[in-house]
Amino acid sequence: MLVEDDARIAQPTADALREAGYAVTWAQTGPEGLEAAALGEYPLVILDVMLPGMDGFTVARELREQGVESAILFLTARGELSDRVEGLDLGGDAYLVKPFAVPELLATLRALARRERGTSAPRVAFAQGRGTLDTVARTVTWDGAEVAVTGREYALLEVLSQAPERWFTREDLIDRVWGPEFDGEARIVDVYVRYVRRKLAPEAITSERGRGYRVER
Repeated sequence: MLVEDDARIAQPTADALREAGYAVTWAQTGPEGLEAAALGEYPLVILDVMLPGMDGFTVARELREQGVESAILFLTARGELSDRVEGLDLGGDAYLVKPFAVPELLATLRALARRERGTSAPRVAFAQGRGTLDTVARTVTWDGAEVAVTGREYALLEVLSQAPERWFTREDLIDRVWGPEFDGEARIVDVYVRYVRRKLAPEAITSERGRGYRVER
């Protein structure tokens, strides 16, 4: 979950994250980010501080009070020592100051993922155990062998495998994998599903007309 009101920052950041294999949902206001992140479906929340409607510090405090355990990375122009201390004391796990370098952001995300190894399972199985995602190394195995996939293919599998048995429409997957700002053809989803099936197996992702795509547990 990326909570950032400035599209000039959010769009290239989301693009870089997706290219690295992350599935990204973008919220532009504090209340919108809080509502989505409070569902507890996002392992990581990247949070600006100066947000319309509710500042990022308040969002973080509300999430922790509601018991949400997602890792929180503050990504903000507010870089004073007092700001960094406040953010971390409110439940933030890391703090990066704008302007930032994308390699540093990605390295921070990898560090947070490694930290989470001790509290959550880094591997997600799907397709009756034939497929496995390593959410720290961001790799895919099928029938015990590692399979090379692109960042976008990994993100597609990650979205599907985090909610096995749930049907996702093309629009659902476009929003989560390509982003709501994507203005291309929705059938790009079909193309990437074919790519994944060729690399793994036809049964890796199931489909049904009128319902969409899913993976089995």
